[in-house]
Amino acid sequence: MSSTPPTKHVVVIGGGILGVSTAVHLLREGASVVLLTEKGLASEASGRSLSWLNSAGERSTPYHQLRLAGVDRYRTLFAADPHREWLQFGGGLMWNAAGQQAATESRHAYEKSVGYDSKLLTPEEIDFATPGINAGAVPEFAIFNPGEGWVSLPELIEFLLEEFHARGGQLVPNAGKASVTVDGGRATGVETVAGGTYRADAVLVACGAATPAVVAPLGVDIPNASPVSMLVLTKAVDHEVRAVMNTPRAAIRPNPENTFALDHDWYEEHITEHEDGSFSIPDGIVQELADEASKLIAGRPELKPASWKIGYKPIPGDGEPVLGELGHVPGCYVAFTHSGATLGLIVGELLAGEILTGSKHPMLSTFRPGRFS
Repeated sequence: MSSTPPTKHVVVIGGGILGVSTAVHLLREGASVVLLTEKGLASEASGRSLSWLNSAGERSTPYHQLRLAGVDRYRTLFAADPHREWLQFGGGLMWNAAGQQAATESRHAYEKSVGYDSKLLTPEEIDFATPGINAGAVPEFAIFNPGEGWVSLPELIEFLLEEFHARGGQLVPNAGKASVTVDGGRATGVETVAGGTYRADAVLVACGAATPAVVAPLGVDIPNASPVSMLVLTKAVDHEVRAVMNTPRAAIRPNPENTFALDHDWYEEHITEHEDGSFSIPDGIVQELADEASKLIAGRPELKPASWKIGYKPIPGDGEPVLGELGHVPGCYVAFTHSGATLGLIVGELLAGEILTGSKHPMLSTFRPGRFS
C-alpha cells in the first residue's frame, strides 16, 4: 500500500501578488492549484501599487517582524539575479513638511530603537548617501533607510507565472466574480458567475479590497478601510534616482525603462467614482502630481504622465493584515493587507504551509481574521 499522501486541491481567488505567490508556493509543495482571476492578472491593487519594500516608521512588533521577513525574501530573489530591472534595492528617503523637524527626529529615533537601519541626513548630506535627488527640496532633515527597495509587481507576477505554469498550475483568467461554496460548515470549492464550479479541499480568498465582500456571505465580518488611490507611470526620462522617496506632496520610485511610478493621497478628493464602478480624475491633477515629483529630482526634469490607474487600495479596518483560516469556515483562508507588495513572498510561503499542513505559523498569530469576531 502506498504511503504517499493524497494530493491536496486548492482554489485561489485573486490574480494579485498574494494570490499568485501563494499559488506558486502551494505548487512547490505538491498541491494541485486552480488560480481564478475576476479580470486579468495584476488588474487591481497589484497593478497600481507603489510597491515600496520596507518596514519604516512605527507599527506593532509582529507586523514589523513580518515585514522584515518579507523584505528578506525579496533580498534572496534579488541575490539570484541583481540585474532584474523590476526589483532593486536603492534605499528609501523620506521627509516631512517644513516645521515638522521634531516628527522626523522622533521617527528616526524610533527606527534606531528597533534596530532598523536609519540615517538622519541634512540636505547637504543627501548627495553622499543616494544619487539623483534634488536636495534643495528637503526643508530640514531627511531619513534615509539604506536597506529598503522596490519591486514592480506586474513584472514579478509575470515571473512567478512562468513557474506556476511549469509546475502544472491551472489559470482561469477573466472568470468574473467568484463565491466560496460551503457544505457542512466547511469550504468545498468556488463557483463563478459564469457558471464555473471548482471543487477544492481548501480555498484562498486574496481579492484585495474586495476580500471582505467575498467572505461576507459566509457570515464573516472583516472591517474594510480601503480608500481610493491612484498610481501614475511617467514617460521615460534620464535620471540617476535609485531610492524610493516619500515626501509631503509626492511619493516616487524608479520604474523599469527609465520611467517613474508616482503616488500620494492629497488628490483623493478629486477622484470621481462612477455608477459602473469606474473612476476618473482631471488630467490637470495628474500633471500636478508629476510636477510635484519633478521637484524632487536633480535637475528637475519635466515629467509627463504616460498612464494612470485608479481603484481601491486594500487596507483592513484596523490597519493590520488579515491572514489565515476563517475560524468558523474551515478550509477557507484569507489574505487581505495594505502591505501586499512587501509581504507578497513571505505571506505566500506561510499561508501555503498552513493550507497544506494545517499547522498555524506563529508569525501569523496576531493577524487571524477571528480577531473581529
